[in-house]
Amino acid sequence: MLVIRDPADFPLLQNAVVTSGTFDGVHVGHQRILQRLHEVAQASGGPSVVITYWPHPRLVLGPPPTHPELLALQLLNTLEERIAKLAEFGVDYLLIVPFTKDFASWTSEQYIQQLLIDTVGARRLVIGYDHRFGKNREGGFDYLSQHAERYGFTVEEIPREDVDAVGVSSTRIRRALLEGDIATANRYLGYQYPLTGRVVHGQKLGRTIGYPTANLEIDEPLKLVPAQGIYAVWATTAAGTRHPAMLSIGVRPTIGDDLAQTIEVNLLDFEGDLYDQSLTLEFVAWLRGEEKYDGLDALTAQLALDAQATRAALA
Repeated sequence: MLVIRDPADFPLLQNAVVTSGTFDGVHVGHQRILQRLHEVAQASGGPSVVITYWPHPRLVLGPPPTHPELLALQLLNTLEERIAKLAEFGVDYLLIVPFTKDFASWTSEQYIQQLLIDTVGARRLVIGYDHRFGKNREGGFDYLSQHAERYGFTVEEIPREDVDAVGVSSTRIRRALLEGDIATANRYLGYQYPLTGRVVHGQKLGRTIGYPTANLEIDEPLKLVPAQGIYAVWATTAAGTRHPAMLSIGVRPTIGDDLAQTIEVNLLDFEGDLYDQSLTLEFVAWLRGEEKYDGLDALTAQLALDAQATRAALA
């Protein structure tokens, strides 16, 4: 997949098959669109193109007053994670359009003519059921269908993807993660939710009780960190080795009061130095909420049970 971050550098294509959107999470709904994009491109013999935006439009425009998610935006994917997931679907070209207030002011007509036609050379469009574009989100499937013949392209709309009779959306996945509902989030994503950070020095208390932990500092400040609690995860080191691990996200109430939240992971069956290295976690299961224990002995006993539960969840 060729990644292009400036529309001015994009090669004008012949017979391009195009989809566009923010694709935060690249969840099962997005994946259905990407699979259809690949099918249409294969059938037509044209290159497949995904147009996405960075930063996220809501970081530039802010949510409207009626938006169901009024909290500060938390991303399901970093930009690099998004790029990696899109590449898995056989996309030929990825155009990352810098999202600015000027770009947001483009009319539907400008969006189609300047971006889809003049920049990319779109001849076939594959879009999601709720896709909107142009100033004030004025454009959509109906607008594209009405003007398709004039612009010389065809347009196909992909219906909503339902899981358990619920429409999948990035908002629903965020909500599940913030509630610690890893099973639902992973089912909607179609893969295990990832979190990547750099291993930094902590209090080193874990090693004194037999459970040394790697303290993570998250690379992307906007990346969503799931709810506080204890999780079973897979941990992949910078060297590419993958290990079963138990993760704690919380404020360590057994250790003290009013402590800052930390992200600490104990890699089972691992020995070595991870400081200053990158570590990627894949969330598999929620084990329990964070609790306060009567001293380190009680905490150590609970960690032994957590380790057993982790092995069972990852088995």
